[in-house]
Amino acid sequence: MKIIIRWIITGVAIFLTAWFLPGFNIEGTNGLIAIAVAAFILGLVNALIRPILVFFSCGCIVATLGLFMVVVNAITLYLTSLICQSLGIGFYIDGFWPAIWGSIIISVISFVLSVILVGDKERGKKR
Repeated sequence: MKIIIRWIITGVAIFLTAWFLPGFNIEGTNGLIAIAVAAFILGLVNALIRPILVFFSCGCIVATLGLFMVVVNAITLYLTSLICQSLGIGFYIDGFWPAIWGSIIISVISFVLSVILVGDKERGKKR
């Protein structure tokens, strides 16, 4: 159940980011399917490729006191966009800077929605 809630949270964050940020686009007649597939692909990229990126950039992450994670998140988001484009899904990002801003906005929206929807009870279990 938590996976479905996280997937919905990511989808809502992608939708709100596309609505708010120029260069962050969802196109096609069925945008809801594009958002759902993009959220699924982003989850897969975060699970499979992001740990590799974090491992190879850990020196930069430490040197910048964690701020380089914004770049890592932008790379995973842009990679998700490239995968969606290759599959013909109507989700794409126009460049690296929209990916940077999109990763920041998605992170903030996801955090806020996770706090609201998951609540303190679920966060307390992780401790």
